[in-house]
Amino acid sequence: MPELPEVEALAGFLAGHAVGREIARVHPVTVSVLKTYDPPLTALEGRTVTAATRHGKFLDLATGGPHLIVHLARAGWLRWQEGLPADPPRPGKGPLALRLLFTAPPGTGFDLTEAGTKKALAVYVVDDPQAVPGIARLGPDPLAEAFTQEAFAALLRGRRHQIKGVLRDQSVIAGIGNAYSDEILHAARMSPFRLAADLTEHETAVVYEALRGTLRDAVERSRGLAAGELKAEKKTGLRVHGRTGEPCPVCGDTIREVSYRDSSLQYCPTCQTGGKPLADRRMSRLLK
Repeated sequence: MPELPEVEALAGFLAGHAVGREIARVHPVTVSVLKTYDPPLTALEGRTVTAATRHGKFLDLATGGPHLIVHLARAGWLRWQEGLPADPPRPGKGPLALRLLFTAPPGTGFDLTEAGTKKALAVYVVDDPQAVPGIARLGPDPLAEAFTQEAFAALLRGRRHQIKGVLRDQSVIAGIGNAYSDEILHAARMSPFRLAADLTEHETAVVYEALRGTLRDAVERSRGLAAGELKAEKKTGLRVHGRTGEPCPVCGDTIREVSYRDSSLQYCPTCQTGGKPLADRRMSRLLK
């Protein structure tokens, strides 16, 4: 799933490639992708993109009128194109969900695609980004100046939930997902199962520094890359997430996994849990 660093990089890419261009046509290819109907998609046509920004994991193209808001969900992506046909794409079983064409140069634009059978990519056309429910309930942005260590500590105070889940909760902190929460907790040498409310002042400071450092490093690695290069950059930059069975780059222990119904987390026992493997609830059920 694209998270804060990748969406930040996409916004930067579009700021350099889409801002200043006039939108010619917007073609929805799958009916389910469009989540709003007023203003209609056609309200974007003829307007010039004035800014490309981010709200958590939401991408925002402003036009001086309606905003085009995109949430890429788990398997969505934006693919910049320079040779698109003028004819509308035909609906089918492929990954294409929406196509946007600019007036010039002809054929320039981007496709929104989504792999797999579970379709969750979402597109909104709104006069105000706050009209998108997912944006309206976002917590603070972790890279904002106002997101201080004190502000972070206040967010954790009294939360009797595992720190991994708190970091992923978009209403608490905007933009962090499954991958970067694993990376943050590995950098902080903390178990993903620790309760947020039980963290000491020192532990809170360590997680805060790991959070800011991990996200900033990922943003810097992605800065200036073309949209098509961002997925590969994310994978190469991850130290534990998605690396079950590989050696930990810090201590050499084997990276382990806890599996859930539709996701999993990765961690290093030596670095994060005192050498003790965490209970894998899915495997425990299978062995009963």
